[in-house]
Amino acid sequence: MTQKSGAYVLRLLASVMACFWVIAAPASAQGYPTKPIHLMVGFTASGIADLTGRLIARQIADNLGQSVVVENRPGAGGAVATERVATSPADGYTLLYISAADTVQPALRVKLPYDVERDLAPVSLVMTAPFVLVAHPSLPARDVRELIALARSKPGKMSSGYAGVGSGTHLAGALFYLMSKLNVVLVPYKGGAESTIATASGEIEISFTSPAAALPLVDGRKLRALAVTTAKRASTMPSIPTINESGVPGYERANWFGIAAPAGTPRDIVARLNGAIIKGVAAPEIRDAFGKQGAEPQSNTPEQFATLIRGEIAQNIKLIKLTGVKPE
Repeated sequence: MTQKSGAYVLRLLASVMACFWVIAAPASAQGYPTKPIHLMVGFTASGIADLTGRLIARQIADNLGQSVVVENRPGAGGAVATERVATSPADGYTLLYISAADTVQPALRVKLPYDVERDLAPVSLVMTAPFVLVAHPSLPARDVRELIALARSKPGKMSSGYAGVGSGTHLAGALFYLMSKLNVVLVPYKGGAESTIATASGEIEISFTSPAAALPLVDGRKLRALAVTTAKRASTMPSIPTINESGVPGYERANWFGIAAPAGTPRDIVARLNGAIIKGVAAPEIRDAFGKQGAEPQSNTPEQFATLIRGEIAQNIKLIKLTGVKPE
């Protein structure tokens, strides 16, 4: 074989291989999914993560024609489940019910065994939920402006509860006190329920809590709801104003959950999952079920979801530093 003919054969082989990969890659994605998908939830059963995760899993299963198995892998604020997915094959069969808590871990732990931005492929947001700023009814403040004025009149005297370092309620409060320039006494509790009950009993004066925990006590006049933390009013509680519109412009914090896959998952598989989620969160039964948890179904593009995750990681790192908490 001459040098010229040899070169021709090599070019021919290269072309054939290129055609093979062009044809084979889409074909594998077109067949997806051919077996059950596993959705990792980093929290225990019966909580909002588990309940809403199972609801969206059923929708994804219906829309893709394949079962979705929910696996609860609690531990380390969701990091156990996140590591499991971050180190799984990038084939679309192991997914993470990623939460706002995952964007706090990089600020709290120096040596995470994964990198959220590097090792995960965002698929779509699934739901958002506000935190609610509540006060004991005896507190002489009926809205956020009056609360700020009252707290400034007695710096270091007002008490505020939260559910542990790095929790959503902790950081929602930290951002509020930072932006409104308030000096309050922060009181940690084991969980959100304990903090909410302490506020209702008068043990502390104010706290940030979940809608599910707050609304029964607000309806029973054991708590006064002053504001929600999202940028817009929550459809589940439209009469309660936002902190943003109540004297602290630009304020926004929310609890949220979404779906992520291992980094490197083919784009067309991510697109199929995204489409199934968009269709799923639009289902009336999802809106009704999420509403009972004080949450709102919400979807977006993988790029928009990635931007949200990136922005929250950056903000959480700053907030943790400002609170004086040292990463472990």
